Amino acid sequence: MDTKVETLGERTFLNPAGYDYYTKEGSIVQLQTAFDSMEHFKETQGQVFFEQSGPMEKIFFDPSTVTAGIVTCGGLCPGINDVIRAIFMELHFRYKVPKVLGFRYGYEGLVDRFGHKPLELNHEFVTNIHQNGGSILSSSRGNQDAGEMIDTMQKYGVNILFCIGGDGTLRGAQAIEKEVKNRNLKISVIGIPKTIDNDINLIHKTFGFSTAFAKAVDAISSAYVEAKGAPNGICIVKLMGRHSGFIAANAALASKQVNFVLIPEQDFDLEGKGGFLETVEERLLRRKSAVIVVAEGAGQKFVESKEKDASGNQKLGDIGIFLKDNLGKYFKAKNIPVNIKYIDPSYIIRSVPANPEDSIFCGFLAQNAVHAAMAGKTGMVVGTWNNVFTNIPISLAVKERKVLRPDRSYLWRAVLAATGQPNSLKSK
Repeated sequence: MDTKVETLGERTFLNPAGYDYYTKEGSIVQLQTAFDSMEHFKETQGQVFFEQSGPMEKIFFDPSTVTAGIVTCGGLCPGINDVIRAIFMELHFRYKVPKVLGFRYGYEGLVDRFGHKPLELNHEFVTNIHQNGGSILSSSRGNQDAGEMIDTMQKYGVNILFCIGGDGTLRGAQAIEKEVKNRNLKISVIGIPKTIDNDINLIHKTFGFSTAFAKAVDAISSAYVEAKGAPNGICIVKLMGRHSGFIAANAALASKQVNFVLIPEQDFDLEGKGGFLETVEERLLRRKSAVIVVAEGAGQKFVESKEKDASGNQKLGDIGIFLKDNLGKYFKAKNIPVNIKYIDPSYIIRSVPANPEDSIFCGFLAQNAVHAAMAGKTGMVVGTWNNVFTNIPISLAVKERKVLRPDRSYLWRAVLAATGQPNSLKSK
């Protein structure tokens, strides 16, 4: 695993930020912190380390010559405006960068022919944007030509670009950085990971995740009331999580009112002994109610879609509606009266402002992204590992998705304990 972050060149300018201390050259963060034994620890001393984030005493760019650009791509997520605000504040007040441009509607804003003129950000404009959900720059999905995007950047004199987004956005940033190299330009491309699914590789936590599962708890509380409010009440809550069940798992743990959690990482069967339908029936006969949380990517073998979205991602079938319909048919065939409700709060959850914890986290991510950019780092994404902020190559972040591993995850073990559901919902 090559964790080396590329740098545009020698750092020759003194950092004007005025910090009392700076990150030392060569500071690193260890990948692995838990070991099976002392022998295992000794065997892995040549293991992987990440570069530690932070301000450098000397920087690559002369701040007076910098024009920075910010772009937000993909779906909405709590905290985007917090990141935009913190990037501007750090650039403007600490590094004295004279111009920060916000490119509107995602990567479309970096392509001249779409006609989206960039916004020149200022202190008055960004001061209170963190109080609102969404992105003040708006967003879009879909790939754009890297050459056209760089043409637009050069038109506006942009030599630092901050790309706020998830897996697709980071792949776009990777393409931009590759074309920058081909043209032999001195432009820094920095990714800031944005996905409420929390599924970016080698990033411990993405911003918006804490807010997302906290808001999901509100929906689950309502579902619990609905389920308990009628005989044989069943309430299904579908939460975001295309490939990873982190939101579903954490929301279930936080609410303590969930009886079944279905996630993309664990297969389940509908029919047969030990399957989902029979297990729900057993719960209903015993306790007269059930709350089911399902991640949107769970059970896609039942609802597989052939369509793709603008970014080339496979469109998901609606597993929530599928479960609702099949539970209804199952209990009707058994002549067991049930009351089934279905709640999908996804677009409400992703559109709210960041909670206090996420807001603070957004500020740290943004500041460390600025430090990396001004030091001439490029082709990288800022994140956290073992509670330390890190710089890692985008190539590693997009290499694979981070997923919850039910066979060896303390998180999933806790979910099983909290819900009481069986270890497996596969038919026996």
